[in-house]
Amino acid sequence: MDLSNPVTTVITTLDGPVLAVLARTTQPLTGRKIHQLAGVGSESGTRKVLHRLFSTGLVDSTVVGPSNQYVLNRDHVAAEAVLELLNLRGKLIDRMREAVDFEWTEKPVTATLFGSAARSDGGVGSDIDLLLVRPEDEIHPHWEAQVSSLAEWVHRWTGNHLQTYDVSRAELITHLHNDEPIVKNWIRDGLTVYGQDFRQLRNRLMHNGAEQ
Repeated sequence: MDLSNPVTTVITTLDGPVLAVLARTTQPLTGRKIHQLAGVGSESGTRKVLHRLFSTGLVDSTVVGPSNQYVLNRDHVAAEAVLELLNLRGKLIDRMREAVDFEWTEKPVTATLFGSAARSDGGVGSDIDLLLVRPEDEIHPHWEAQVSSLAEWVHRWTGNHLQTYDVSRAELITHLHNDEPIVKNWIRDGLTVYGQDFRQLRNRLMHNGAEQ
């Protein structure tokens, strides 16, 4: 699944990016602006898509001066499906959270999404990167099986491979004190899937270390 443009998982034509642009705003946009925001296809192709979507009633069109402006008709019976497709990353995070919450016997301190999946700039072949922080140095007997099961489910849900960065709390503290480059990615990109927010966890661990 392309998490940068999840609607294309189902709508592979230019209609997908055009609908994604319209779904992200309630402001009327010109065909030229929609083409610029979609970032794919030609302007003439975008206008053809808009005319076709207008003919189905899914898009409203208003003449303003020399231009037509378009907006998604959110009362249309198909609009909800478009909005659901746009939120596929949110659905993935919800499913991952539920899997950890209900199926894991040994919970992580945090499970934090980072990398392209968190930034929404990956492609179909991009891995889904997940930071897992274990509460103890010793690996719980069920831990590896839990992680493996989640990886299988993520691939089943998305077609993408789950890449985990697995550290204990103590190892995380070492990463923080050594200012490892990957820590910047966790701070910049981090989306909490389960447990503590990474930035708050990092601040707490650094603060406690400074007091010792």
